[in-house]
Amino acid sequence: MSVLVFDIETVPDVEGGARLYGLEGLSPEHAAKAMFQLRQAEAGTEFLRYHLHCIVAIAVVLRSAERFRVWSLGGHDSSEDELISRFFDGIERYSPTLVSWNGGGFDLPVLHYRALVHGIQAPRYWETGDTDPSFRWNNYLNRFHERHIDLMDLLAGYQAKAFVGLDPLAMLLGFPGKRGMAGDQVFDAYLAGDIESIRNYCETDVLNTYLVYLRFQLFRGRMGPRSV
Repeated sequence: MSVLVFDIETVPDVEGGARLYGLEGLSPEHAAKAMFQLRQAEAGTEFLRYHLHCIVAIAVVLRSAERFRVWSLGGHDSSEDELISRFFDGIERYSPTLVSWNGGGFDLPVLHYRALVHGIQAPRYWETGDTDPSFRWNNYLNRFHERHIDLMDLLAGYQAKAFVGLDPLAMLLGFPGKRGMAGDQVFDAYLAGDIESIRNYCETDVLNTYLVYLRFQLFRGRMGPRSV
């Protein structure tokens, strides 16, 4: 089976924010600032609810028997719906094992909501055995199945108090860690039109996640030390 490691980068959905909060007429920067302030007043944090995250980059590592490839889906000017469609089209085509770092806690819920916004179909992803019996006991949706391996969740024993960030763990294992940007700089880069830096940052994250996945495969005896 192919392995598809994935990561997304997001910015505030200012169009959705304008619709929900009456922020029409504001620039993207000022609309986002208003959304952050409303969220801070509501919950004591500026971190927006998942349905108000707009996806601007999706990076993947695809490992199969035939090839290994790292890339960002779509192009620099691809719309959000194109990025999401390409992601789920890959699942339709390869039925890969998905691997993520906090994908169950962030990336996939955001993808769910945004796919709903754009009317995107993903029947293979939502398969639970009704048309393919092999998905009944191993599908993408069950937290404890292996078609999606959320390494952060799994390595913490499904205990939130044991969660670790990707960057410190990757560096602890001798891998590069994050380079060139931090998550809180993505929106500024987006406003500046620097999609290339966002895509590069996202690709760095999936590469680190893939390297941690290889170490995990060694840990559970699925490969030997010379393979890592």
